[in-house]
Amino acid sequence: MTGSVPWVERLSTGTEAIQDDVIRWYQDTRRGKAYVPTMIWGTLQTEAYATVILGQVVDFLGVPSDVPAGVAKRMRRQRVLYDGEHHYDVVLGEQALYTNIGGAEVMRPQIERLLRELGLDSLTLGILPSTARVDLFPVPGFSVYGDGDRVHVELVSSSVDVTEQSELDLYSKAFSALSGAAVYGDDAEELLRKAHSFWADAPPHAYHPSL
Repeated sequence: MTGSVPWVERLSTGTEAIQDDVIRWYQDTRRGKAYVPTMIWGTLQTEAYATVILGQVVDFLGVPSDVPAGVAKRMRRQRVLYDGEHHYDVVLGEQALYTNIGGAEVMRPQIERLLRELGLDSLTLGILPSTARVDLFPVPGFSVYGDGDRVHVELVSSSVDVTEQSELDLYSKAFSALSGAAVYGDDAEELLRKAHSFWADAPPHAYHPSL
């Protein structure tokens, strides 16, 4: 079964309420997976990065603005990385390290956080190089919750939840192809340090094209 809910409906009261749902999903998922091609996985976002992202969501969709409350809940959900009871296998596209969220002053600390968390026991973090050959056509990002019994996909207008086993099997197959083409450990660290050097040299107001 596949279910879709429009964002304007899910966010009708702002960004905080939906974060409670996400916290529950993560707490209930002992072993999760995520493929995030163009932005930083929410559970590894810094407060500054999350503030820009949720601000963009509010502005784009025209939903009630409660960004500080939404960010606080997003930071709360990150506790699952440190409680010793969960593990997440995450693949970031190399583009995620360069997508300009908030400018260099936001991106530098964000990359630094990824470098710090690279060795977490609760996290297997892979980076999919932009030139990597993947035995799979390009696909949007997705997250696997409930230890494999639910996949969540975020689209421009709505979010989609997949629970049909035949479809779940395809997402599992896709994640295997993506993670198989990703790099880990020292090779992932090298790509992160390359991205950090890029943002260290970038103009501080690169996010604002009018400046």
